[in-house]
Amino acid sequence: MSQDSTAGIGPGHQELLRAARRIVVKVGSSLVTNEGRGLDEAAIGEWCRQLAALARDGREVIMVSSGAIAEGMKRLGWSTRPRELHELQAAAAVGQMGLAQMYETKLRENGLGSAQVLLTHADLADRERYLNARSTLLTLLGLGVLPVINENDTVVNDEIKFGDNDTLGALVANLVEADLLVILTDQRGLYTADPRRDPSAQFVHVARAGEPELEAMAGGAGSSIGKGGMITKILAAKRAAGSGASTVIAWGRERDALLRLVQGEGIGTLLVAPTQKSQARKRWMADHLQLRGAVQVDEGAAAKLLGDGKSLLPIGMVSVEGEFSRGDVIAVRDPAGREIARGLANYASAEARLLCRRPTAEIEKLLGYVAEPEMIHRTNLVVSR
Repeated sequence: MSQDSTAGIGPGHQELLRAARRIVVKVGSSLVTNEGRGLDEAAIGEWCRQLAALARDGREVIMVSSGAIAEGMKRLGWSTRPRELHELQAAAAVGQMGLAQMYETKLRENGLGSAQVLLTHADLADRERYLNARSTLLTLLGLGVLPVINENDTVVNDEIKFGDNDTLGALVANLVEADLLVILTDQRGLYTADPRRDPSAQFVHVARAGEPELEAMAGGAGSSIGKGGMITKILAAKRAAGSGASTVIAWGRERDALLRLVQGEGIGTLLVAPTQKSQARKRWMADHLQLRGAVQVDEGAAAKLLGDGKSLLPIGMVSVEGEFSRGDVIAVRDPAGREIARGLANYASAEARLLCRRPTAEIEKLLGYVAEPEMIHRTNLVVSR
């Protein structure tokens, strides 16, 4: 491992935690439902108190919470998790009511509004729905509302499930380009081996997300209430690192865990993303081998893109090549046809053709709506070198 697994975190890692402005927090079923005995009001209240404090500190926070099926089982009087899909879906439908109500009550007690967001894998696999989900979450954060996310277990089947909420947490971190994913669990963090079986097992304070040996250390399954285990958390950290988000795996009942983390305290296991957030996204765009299309721009727009790092506005576009959808990576070509940049299109090719040479103020008149004022925003654009 590239980091010393037995040493506490250093100054650089402390600064990484302190600098996190957008944070996704995931809590597991065993914590939320107190090992299946029903929603743990005191514990949820504590997390909500800390989430509200983070919001007051100027941080944007999203909660990904398990617990709907477990709470539904309790309300229905079931002692063991059912196997039939329709029974799992029924339990989720019953339990989701109580779960959302509990978070809404506890967050409001701490002066913070909340919103329930239910997602399926299909929402993030389809590019249009992905962008819609992203826009909704970012709008909620901008309004100072805390989204509480769960998988929409009432409509999914095994083919379209995320599989566990650790994976969902990582995908949400990627979706909103979070700085930090915090996975609160019923374990202190990662050990080099199972401490219950190996007395020589050492606690891993910090490591690099995605290192193969971490998966070997994790092994095992989770509790009878939840579906995940340490391995799903390690894989979630690897997935989150793809967009530049680091991950902390920590004990959910640690006093003021969230508040102490953002102060730079070494709680749990910190899995550091190997690349920064902006670098990860721009590398992803630069690595696209096949592009769906391109827009050609005039000399003025080309100069602004190359020299000033400006966004691409419709008025600077001369023509559109190919067929692409909103959210696809497209090329930007100068008047000579050379690729000078690439980025994420805010409008589909058919719409882009209507927008060429038109000012931003006319977008709504031409299309009937405004998705964004730019064709490609500067944060979603990488200049070719």
